[in-house]
Amino acid sequence: MNESRTPSPDKIFPVSWDQFHRDSRALAWRLHESGPFDSIVCITRGGLVPAAIVARELNTRTIETVCVASYHDYKNQGEIRLIKEVAPAIVATGGRGVLIVDDLVDTGKTAKVVRQILPQAHFATVYAKPLGRPMVDTFVTEVSQDTWIYFPWDTGLAFQPPIRAGGD
Repeated sequence: MNESRTPSPDKIFPVSWDQFHRDSRALAWRLHESGPFDSIVCITRGGLVPAAIVARELNTRTIETVCVASYHDYKNQGEIRLIKEVAPAIVATGGRGVLIVDDLVDTGKTAKVVRQILPQAHFATVYAKPLGRPMVDTFVTEVSQDTWIYFPWDTGLAFQPPIRAGGD
């Protein structure tokens, strides 16, 4: 069952490249005490950018991907599809010494799939929504469930009218 994800104007959270970089570094600061981590598994595509930043900050050289698709048209979350699995050598650890990184945990459906693959891994996201929060160990910022985050790779520079256009 697809749920509509068309945001209302007051529930949009645009994130700039600068802000996302700062938030990803803040995530690394929080993770520093939880490590060290032998490897990072990033959930593509959203986890690629924060994983690169976290890997640099924590000096972790082994980065693997797990490719999971849940948003098929940027508006509707559909069936979860595992497109690429985690490397067998990392799966064999059960997740010990592994850090899973993603940009956002929304409903927790994607996180649940990856947690089943690496049950002992430490799971971290930059942003978390209430439904998905129980699936992650570390995050930086919580946003409401009905907030739509526009990540910097999803947007371009354009004029934005004032929130209260034509107001008093």
